Amino acid sequence: MKSFAAVFIFLLSSITVLCQTPIKAESVLVNGKSLYYEVYGSGEPLILLHGYTQSSKSWKAYIKDYEKEYEVYLIDLTGHGKSEAFKKDLSIKSVAQDLNALIRYFKVDKIKAIGFSFGGDVLYQLALINPSLIESMITIGAVGTWTVNDFPEYLEAFTFENRANFPWLKTSHEGDEQIKGMMEQFKNYSVRLSDEELKRIQPEVLIMIGDDDEGMDLEEVVRVKNNLPKSDLWILPDVSHGAHEGETKAEFILKSKAFLSKE
Repeated sequence: MKSFAAVFIFLLSSITVLCQTPIKAESVLVNGKSLYYEVYGSGEPLILLHGYTQSSKSWKAYIKDYEKEYEVYLIDLTGHGKSEAFKKDLSIKSVAQDLNALIRYFKVDKIKAIGFSFGGDVLYQLALINPSLIESMITIGAVGTWTVNDFPEYLEAFTFENRANFPWLKTSHEGDEQIKGMMEQFKNYSVRLSDEELKRIQPEVLIMIGDDDEGMDLEEVVRVKNNLPKSDLWILPDVSHGAHEGETKAEFILKSKAFLSKE
């Protein structure tokens, strides 16, 4: 969750989702937590990960674009959607560990993945936890390093008391307890990748950034790009945090498919 105003607009636009029936949908217990996922399509496994305070519903409008080539997994990350509410302080690494355990449950050896914002930060951690798992990944509005402490205005506005200002929360999550947990845990959103950690990340990475994303430090983007062994950088002009949404969606679909299909 980087550019607060941009995220609000993006999430508001994501309230309406397409009605599609998953091949499989269930909640499973991993690492002592209940996590929910849905599966669509057939082919190589493709994991789609949502932003902070979103849920897997935010990706439903994209299923039709990927389901003919991929077995698409929509996952409610720890604390979100139909997954169990937060029990402990937010840790991006811990969320990635839960995701890794869930993917082991799927019994797949290799995946491709796309992560938006929080979901992108989780993917960088997953690539360190399980180095051989991810073949290629796309991160949108995320470079694996971000702290809410740099954005006190976000903390001031994004509170449980102000939840009525964020209408997507009610449509994405199971109740006020879960919503309160996410909003209270936002103060703990802090993650950093060192140069050495970046150099250990094995998947090919497409970093996708909007040049109007006020939550992205371009110097940090350059640092990450320079230290990732295999990476491409795609900066979209006049685009904010949800760089894959709206007018850029069609271009994103084309480029993401081309990137993920590379041998």
